[in-house]
Amino acid sequence: MVTMLAALMAGGCKKDEYSLNTNIKTVEKLTAPVNNKFTKLQPATSATVLFEWDQARAEDGSLVLYEVAIDKESGDFSNPIARIPSDGGGVQNKLNLSHKDLNSLAGKAGIPALGTGKLKWTVLASKGFNIQPAKETRVIEVERPNGFAEIPVDVFLTGDATETGADLSKAQKLKSVTAGVFEIYTSLKAGKYKFTDRNSGTPNVFSLDNGLIREGGESTQAGATKVYRLRLDFNNAAVTVTEITGIGLWFAPDDKIMYELNYTSNGTWTFTDKVITFKQEGWGRDERYKFRLNVKNAAGADGQEWFGSSNADNNRPTSTTPAAFWELKPITNNDRWNYCYKFKTEVDTKACDVHVYFRTDKAYTHEVIIK
Repeated sequence: MVTMLAALMAGGCKKDEYSLNTNIKTVEKLTAPVNNKFTKLQPATSATVLFEWDQARAEDGSLVLYEVAIDKESGDFSNPIARIPSDGGGVQNKLNLSHKDLNSLAGKAGIPALGTGKLKWTVLASKGFNIQPAKETRVIEVERPNGFAEIPVDVFLTGDATETGADLSKAQKLKSVTAGVFEIYTSLKAGKYKFTDRNSGTPNVFSLDNGLIREGGESTQAGATKVYRLRLDFNNAAVTVTEITGIGLWFAPDDKIMYELNYTSNGTWTFTDKVITFKQEGWGRDERYKFRLNVKNAAGADGQEWFGSSNADNNRPTSTTPAAFWELKPITNNDRWNYCYKFKTEVDTKACDVHVYFRTDKAYTHEVIIK
């Protein structure tokens, strides 16, 4: 009885033996794109490049996964620039790769903006830990557009020429205007300045050079302190430098500047303790106003810009008027009467402070404070 029980126990504890078959017949041929195919990259569009290859075969008939490996033209795939799973989570024997991603990879391969260069690619087929490269490699030639392949999420201004000095932790953050475009209203004194993508650690650095954004380096401000709007477009590696020589509160009834505002710091212009008096018309008291900027472009040409309301016409604000009423919007139609704000009724004949905020930490706006 004991012998039979021992035999049953021995039989019940016996492990099933299973051997995982990871043998595969790798990819024989790459099919698309053709070798040395030239592609002019357009990362701002939804364009893609289709990579295709023959299927690999698993010896046991099970699933094979694929990655496209991309390297420099001189690379050997021992440390590729990227390994990208194929479509369908690595299952399909094709990959649609966007021009945006290819532009990024080309940048990592050292191909400069507006430059032309080649990337080498192949396919890695895998089953378990068995990874087999295709028997063929190919090259794709790309032309990069102007602009940066990797657009920074944030941009900061720092240096001894800036309002906050060269302490990186105190760098001024630029406002994100649209995708890849950043701007700041600020003053620069004589000295050096640069832009970074972080305000800590060892960030990527950018400088300005004759209307272009360059990687690395520093820019130089010479002469007297001036106030600027700096707009950096990383999509096109371009910068627009506009000097702000003055901002005035423009009073529509008189068709002229009522008071000039003085720049203080941090994108703020102010006048204080000035009496604002509405104009008497036959129909009542007129209180319409907006703001005029006197500007000078990088070539030194003088011009004017107008900022006002998002509405062509407005009622007088009250204590319940939403904050958006005072937001500053660029006006391309500088018609005397349209897109003006209106002062509160209580402003008439009172001394007031007016602050204009082109600050990066909130919407561009202004406020009128009755003293």
